[in-house]
Amino acid sequence: MDWNTVKGKWKQATGSAKSKWGELTDDDLQQVDGEREKLVGKVQEKYGIAKDEAEKQVDDWAETV
Repeated sequence: MDWNTVKGKWKQATGSAKSKWGELTDDDLQQVDGEREKLVGKVQEKYGIAKDEAEKQVDDWAETV
């Protein structure tokens, strides 16, 4: 799915994101506010993974939303 669509449906997408990345809090997801780079940063921070891996996970997840 196009990231603009994800951003537009962010409120609905947060449940899916929380299922995928259980360590993200509601506050984390509220701060992300549909911004891809912010979500990548939060995933990278919470899971201690490299930026390219976080980007891959976020992009793969966005395809399923």
